[in-house]
Amino acid sequence: MIEDRQFLKIIEQTPLVSIDLIVENSQGEFLLGKRVNPPAQGFWFVPGGRIRKNETIADAFRRISATELGVSLSLPQAQLLGAYDHIYNDNFLAEPGINTHYVVLGYALKLMDTSAIVADDQHSQFRWWSRRDLLAANDVHENTKRYFE
Repeated sequence: MIEDRQFLKIIEQTPLVSIDLIVENSQGEFLLGKRVNPPAQGFWFVPGGRIRKNETIADAFRRISATELGVSLSLPQAQLLGAYDHIYNDNFLAEPGINTHYVVLGYALKLMDTSAIVADDQHSQFRWWSRRDLLAANDVHENTKRYFE
């Protein structure tokens, strides 16, 4: 495991690659979690996470869905929306002067049964949103809104 200061150096020098999960329920609502940690701390955001070194996209998708949602999903269940740049002025340690740049693969998926979904330790709560409401909300992060515009 990489020590925090070493990982901060990586963030300072290179973009990270991650997956975001745009999860829709049977009522046409979308799952957002209220972020506990920077970046995007305090904002509502889609679930997601970093791809690890030597981890395939399919394996990362399965791990991220299990960690973030409590449900292990497979890549064929989702549709790739595209690649997105997420650039934040802060970082996970709140170290001044170091921003965070993610190259994010956004995947949309529709789940008929959402009863097993539970918030992880990176979100204080989960909530289902209509497209209209999340686009109008000031506390939904702009990077999340891009998936729905």
